[in-house]
Amino acid sequence: MRKRECPSTGALAAVAFAAVAAWPGATVAAADAAAPLVLETSIPLADVSGRIDHMAVDLGRRRLAVAELGNDTVDIVDLASGRVIQRIGGLQEPQGVAFVPGPDLLAVANGGDGSVRFFHAADFSPAGRIDLGDDADNIHWDPRTGHLVVGYGAGALAVIDPVRESKVAAFPLAAHPEGFQFAPDDSRTFVNLPDAGQVVVADLASGRHVVGWPTGDLRSNFPLAIDGAAKTVAIVFRDPARLALLDAGSGAIAAAAETCGDADDVFFDPRRRRLYVSCGEGVVDVFERGSAGLQRVGRIKTSSGARTALFVPELDRLFVAARADAKGGNAKILVFRPSQ
Repeated sequence: MRKRECPSTGALAAVAFAAVAAWPGATVAAADAAAPLVLETSIPLADVSGRIDHMAVDLGRRRLAVAELGNDTVDIVDLASGRVIQRIGGLQEPQGVAFVPGPDLLAVANGGDGSVRFFHAADFSPAGRIDLGDDADNIHWDPRTGHLVVGYGAGALAVIDPVRESKVAAFPLAAHPEGFQFAPDDSRTFVNLPDAGQVVVADLASGRHVVGWPTGDLRSNFPLAIDGAAKTVAIVFRDPARLALLDAGSGAIAAAAETCGDADDVFFDPRRRRLYVSCGEGVVDVFERGSAGLQRVGRIKTSSGARTALFVPELDRLFVAARADAKGGNAKILVFRPSQ
């Protein structure tokens, strides 16, 4: 059952988002400053065509799973050797991937047939599947409950028990969910609904719709991240291209800046008080948070269409997925190391 949003909160959020749309860009650091990200290596993905979607890391085995949506495959990259050690085929537009501790599984959400397929993480042999019906997309393991949460269909989050491999709940939404993240300190889940022009805060444990913040003149809110203290939500809009930092309690805008176009991922780097925004424009924008708000301290070249990325604080690396280019160059994973 949904709870209607507080009118005053929604109205204030709409005014704030409208104001952000007109804000000027962040201050750009001097051109001769040291690059905040350094390309450490490039890992080729042979015989991969089309769009690449999300990635996930198995920290224990130092493996990276790469959802190759346009290729109907998932590649498993051994990060120690920098090479692909396994390819999972027979998928239908894989979009989201997640490693699940405990049962030691890899879960793959498929947009083409709406399935979530499970594989044993040790050897990637099949371990089962659940059919959600349509457009299974982003997927995350929730450490608070041990469940998987998957965005799917015309508007819903599925809650899956990975041990029993069964759907235990479905949380209805006003539109298809894109980026979503869990607050680390409570039961809130923050969800981007670009087709509804909203950011929704949900309590999946109770099935309660807490609040919806309308985005006003800012549209296409795809990437979303939450800082470790669960006080700030970062959202990137594509139209116009803006990075906005919101108070996680009220939805009020704390800071905003112009950013790169066609953004698909955003991450907090708590060690350096930075944010990384990866864009299909072919760059990663790097911002620092300070008393003056957001300052862009670097724009790092990747390649055209390289929208999806994964920052892993435990490894202190940013992985960017670059699709094969028109000149015949391989798809690849670009591995960036923060320089400070």
